[in-house]
Amino acid sequence: MNDSPALLQPAVFFDRDGVVNVSPGEGYVLKPEDFHLSPGIIKALAICHQRGFKLILVTSQQGVGKGLMNQPTLDAIHVAMQEALAPADACFDGIYSCTHLSGTCSCRKPSPEMILQAQREHGIDLTRSWLVGDHDRDIQMAVNAGVPKTIRILSHHEPGITATHTLDSTEGLTALLAEVL
Repeated sequence: MNDSPALLQPAVFFDRDGVVNVSPGEGYVLKPEDFHLSPGIIKALAICHQRGFKLILVTSQQGVGKGLMNQPTLDAIHVAMQEALAPADACFDGIYSCTHLSGTCSCRKPSPEMILQAQREHGIDLTRSWLVGDHDRDIQMAVNAGVPKTIRILSHHEPGITATHTLDSTEGLTALLAEVL
């Protein structure tokens, strides 16, 4: 792949639980029928594609490492997600999941590893990219990877790291992305 800056494409990196789908709270989405897209997320993802951005999912799914679900079930959840997004041209171009227990790997957020892997595999210009997350570890992952622009969706996590933009919910995400992308 030619990594000339002119040929690299920007991306919007999305956290999953609490951003792409309704947060399960302190638990985990353990089966496809428990996965529910967040309000407004389909239009938000579609506008990213329309503006020429790759869509990359970067998600921690420790439920696999804890044995609460297995990798095929996680894959089935992501297949169902992609099928729900397909009619709106809002599918993710890449899905990266850390399924390890905390402290047992090098890819767990706030490590930039998932973003850097996506950068290599999809020819992404990180300097023109964004990250949308709901937790400090998401925003810190972007900082660690060199992704300069971030959007925080407020959740039950108290913000400790400042994001470029902050929204009360995903319902305002489409308008913000239409303005800034």
